[in-house]
Amino acid sequence: MKVIAINGSPHPHGNTALCLETVCGELEARGVETETLSVGRKTLGGCLGCGGCAKTGRCVQNDEEMDQWCQKIWAADGLVLASPVHYASMGGTMKCFLDRLFYQSQGRLRGKAGASVAVLRRSGGVTTFDDLNHYLLISEMFVVPSFYWNAVHGAAPGEAAQDAE
Repeated sequence: MKVIAINGSPHPHGNTALCLETVCGELEARGVETETLSVGRKTLGGCLGCGGCAKTGRCVQNDEEMDQWCQKIWAADGLVLASPVHYASMGGTMKCFLDRLFYQSQGRLRGKAGASVAVLRRSGGVTTFDDLNHYLLISEMFVVPSFYWNAVHGAAPGEAAQDAE
């Protein structure tokens, strides 16, 4: 079994990365292979909404790295989405990435497991968590439950480890 984790933060060693390391560590301890893709620092255009991917199975923007990420995600058994909170929602690059990934997925994620994590300083965690979960739900993925919302607090790198909850 393999799970792909998506780091939507522009800070490769920040709190979002720390949270994904924790999640992936727990999965690996249970024999699940993981791989993290860092999209937060990439220059990605948003989905054009042109429907071209419905005809070809891939985004018309002809982005080789995006194509490689999609292939890895579609081949995996599960997906973890993690984004920092920027202005009470997910980061812009993460939104561009998810719009393009899920628009062209066309049923390829149906029945797979998915989970979301929002990383924030003070507020906007529930909104971001909800926004991320919308992608999983509309794709008919099984959302992995939790006893509480997967929102972690921390501003400076490493502070997320101090969030007792």
